[in-house]
Amino acid sequence: MTAGPDRRYWLMKSEPQECSIDDALAAPAATVPWVGVRNYQARNFMRDAMRLGDGVLFWHSGCEPPGIAGLAEVASAPYPDPTQFEPGSPYHDPSARPDAPRWMLVDVRALRRTPYLTPAALRAHPELAGLQVLRRGNRLSITPVTPQEWVFLSGLLG
Repeated sequence: MTAGPDRRYWLMKSEPQECSIDDALAAPAATVPWVGVRNYQARNFMRDAMRLGDGVLFWHSGCEPPGIAGLAEVASAPYPDPTQFEPGSPYHDPSARPDAPRWMLVDVRALRRTPYLTPAALRAHPELAGLQVLRRGNRLSITPVTPQEWVFLSGLLG
């Protein structure tokens, strides 16, 4: 996927036991709701900055080793995450109200599995030194990717 002037790019983390790239590819229309984001900055990226067609690096986290597992794209406008209202959900937020939702999500359409790129493999490329996921202490589940990083990564991912 090449960079475009009106597109933005994101790295979105998912634990493979919850939703892997293979799970997303097997979903109807290869599209999954990105549920469970409970960090305000990550929520704000989805709510305020993501647009239909934005590129997504699908990152497997909470596994050893973590890494980029696939390519995807933003497939919807933001809308309230329904899990915030479900008392049995691990993402339930008793402070959220349907008339004033606190947490948003977007749908993500998986495009394809890629060669698996671990943090060690990414750090081997000086062109990716600024990639936010590689910064010490970074724990955000969604981070922006620059167009230059996207182009470079597209070459690595084939």
